[in-house]
Order: sequence, then C-alpha cells, then structure tokens
Amino acid sequence: MFQVSGDKKERKGKKKAAAVMSSEAEDDSDSSTKPIKPDPKRDTASMFQAGGDSHREKKTKKKALPKATGEQSEGEASESPPKNSNKKGKGKKAKKKEERPPSPVIEVDSLEDFVLQPAPQGVTIKCRVTRDKKGMDRGLYPTYYLHLDNEKKVFLLAGRKRKKSKTSNYLISIDPTDLSRGGENFIGKLRSNLMGTKFTVFDNGVNPDRANADWSNVRQELSAVVYETNVLGFKGPRKMTVIIPGMNSDNERVPIRPRNDNDGLLTRWQNKSMDNLIELHNKAPVWNDETQSYVLNFHGRVTHASVKNFQIVHSDDLDYIVMQFGRVADDAFTMDYNYPLCAVQAFAIALSSFDGKLACE
Repeated sequence: MFQVSGDKKERKGKKKAAAVMSSEAEDDSDSSTKPIKPDPKRDTASMFQAGGDSHREKKTKKKALPKATGEQSEGEASESPPKNSNKKGKGKKAKKKEERPPSPVIEVDSLEDFVLQPAPQGVTIKCRVTRDKKGMDRGLYPTYYLHLDNEKKVFLLAGRKRKKSKTSNYLISIDPTDLSRGGENFIGKLRSNLMGTKFTVFDNGVNPDRANADWSNVRQELSAVVYETNVLGFKGPRKMTVIIPGMNSDNERVPIRPRNDNDGLLTRWQNKSMDNLIELHNKAPVWNDETQSYVLNFHGRVTHASVKNFQIVHSDDLDYIVMQFGRVADDAFTMDYNYPLCAVQAFAIALSSFDGKLACE
C-alpha cells in the first residue's frame, strides 16, 4: 500500500520546492482538504517490513472506514506562525474545535503491554497530551500526561525531564505519580545529544554494561528523532527525521539492542546501515497566502498554530499519517498514531518537540 499513487506525483514535486524559506503559493491540490483514499488492495504493513521483504496481509482497510467519515471535517492548522501571527484564519476554525472526532473504543487490559504494542492496523489511536506547569519547578520541568482522547480519558503515560542530567533526559512512566528511574512503573526514556537536536527513545531494559548472558534484559532502542539544524537562523517549519525498527512477518517490532553507543539507531542511520530500520519524515507544510503561514491539514484534530505541530509520514505514501501532533489549547495537544508505532514511541517523539532546540529554531 505504501506506493505513491499517480495523482500525487504533481504534489510531491511541489513539496520539494517548499524549502524552509519558501513563501510561494502552492497548488490548490496541495492543501489536501480531501484525503486521497489509498488503493485498498495495497498492503499498509509491507512498507514497514524489516529487510524489505514484502508481507501480504490485506486486512485492515475496512476497519478504517467508519473512522474516516468522522475525520472529514476540513481543519487546517498552521505549523509555523509568521511574524504577524494574528492572522491565522481562526475565524474559520473556531467551529471546528468541538468537532474533533474522539478515539474509537480501545480496550486497555494491561497498561504496560498496551503502551508498547504497535497500534492495530487500520485503527488510529487518538490521544491527548496535557502539560502541567504548576508547582515550584514545573515552569522549567513540567510534567506531561498522555490520555486516550475518548469519553473515559484513560491514562496511558506520564513524562518529565530529569533535573540532574547533562543532556535532556525524559523519564516515561505508566504511573502519573511515580516518575522515578528506579520505580517499577518506569517504562522508557527519551535522551538527547548535547545540542538537543538528536534524540533516542529507549524501553525500560538495562544498560548493556549490566547485560545477562543472552542479552535479553538489555534495553531496546524504540526510535530516534533528528531535527535538522538551522545554523543560519532562518525561520520556517522544522524538519525532522524519525528512525524506527522495522516489523517482522508477524507484524512485531524487530528488537534493536545496541551493545554500545556506536551501534544504536542514530549511528546506523548516519552510516546508512538501514537493515531492519525504517526512515520517516515530517510532512512538508504548504505556504498559505491567505493566512500568511505554513499549514497542514489535520482534519479538525488541531486548532492552534504552533511550530510544534507536525505529521509523520513515510516518503512512499504521504497520505498515510503514521503520527500527528498539534496544539488545541495553551497546554493541551492532540496526538494520534497508527501502525507501526506504539504509545511509548509516539509520546516520546512528541516530548522531543517540547525540548528547547536552540539550533533548530
């Protein structure tokens, strides 16, 4: 399914032209207010297959259809507000706020299992991220909470930046009141490089120095995020690359357990050693002359302009949104993810966008 359909070639060429400083008006077709429905005969999973072998499992499109009807509300949100950020076309979007479609019914039996399992194929897991800045030091170290965006508002994850770390280091927990590294609720962490432009997401396994005989207890790398540095200081949309482990023939994540720092996802990506790895990118926003800003179509799920708004796609199918994230209030954001991501991967990628990246702004 991850093949570009013919009528998208024109769009693809256009998007390459939309560089960080580009302000040319785009084709009407670029605003993609009506998503192109992919050919149901093509397989969503095959693009995420480890080792490039094609896995044919034509099942999930029927599940997606009921949800798709709820997502047709045409809501575009600016990704990067311009200098005169008062003109964001909010008048048009105000009525969309209450139309955000909720998540389908998701059963969470074991929270620890759920947050590490890939989203089922054909099901979009719709979530809400809230940022809590209250308290003595939460202005600098806010706590972030992830809930399912449905009537029950089921809690999934909490994350907070560690205070005594040389680099940005976020702990992720399945208990909103226990954000300690040694606690039994610790489920993963997000760690950045010194510049704050590259991030790695780990599960709760141990450091390779403390490996057991068969290495089964060593931490897995679940994802890496790279923000393109903007050394000239130009303002414009952020550019990000996401590297994730590929999926095996049973649609399970291939374990990536590096034995040292030179064997991780970032190093493999930099060396173009992409065996069992998948490379994703943020979808390039389109310049809108009317609102004087870069816009992406979030189908009503995002209502406020922000440089943090993004959609993650595979380059072979720009209409299959692997993940999207965007602001709906000052301290509230929606986060939706699809196969092959799990909640920990998506939440950690979202947390990376909150970090202060001086070199990327």
